[in-house]
Amino acid sequence: MNIFLLRDYFYKKLFYYLFKWFFKKIGKNVNIIKPLKINGFKNIVLGNNVTVQYRTWLAALPLTGTQCLLEIGEGTNIGHFNHIYATQHIKIGKNVLTADKVYISDNLHSYQDIHTPIIQQPIKQINPVEIGDGTWIGENAVILGVKIGKNCVIGSNAVVTQDIPDYSIAVGIPAKVIKQFDTSSNTWIKVTPKS
Repeated sequence: MNIFLLRDYFYKKLFYYLFKWFFKKIGKNVNIIKPLKINGFKNIVLGNNVTVQYRTWLAALPLTGTQCLLEIGEGTNIGHFNHIYATQHIKIGKNVLTADKVYISDNLHSYQDIHTPIIQQPIKQINPVEIGDGTWIGENAVILGVKIGKNCVIGSNAVVTQDIPDYSIAVGIPAKVIKQFDTSSNTWIKVTPKS
């Protein structure tokens, strides 16, 4: 076995056994590979067979209320350098795949007061995020306070600010649905994006 693979294997096992007691709930065979940060362990639920790749930041802090939960479903693979920040509720379904550098949030920085630096303004709570089972989110995508259906494809660099229905492909800034799966013909059909 390659020495680097062996080192990584022992690191993953050590991380799991040292930190599993801090999470709200953590399933079997969870791999968290050298995270950038984890904030709010007690508000994070990870299902069985979840993988969180290198240098991802997971946060679940109730900055806008008293309750906060970040849920990542069974079999989901979170890519490298992802940033997932819940202040109320983010639920990522089962067998979801995110590419690298994906940002998912249920909150924004306030910017209404032009006389106060944005960093000094309060966090603004937006809608909870829900990502359906089997969805794939492309590289550099941004997901902000929306519900994405099951088995969707979110294109690279998309900024999702509106809900996306099941079995859809969405691309662009802001993201628009360009294809949907038609069950009667069993094919993907092009659709005209709504303005």
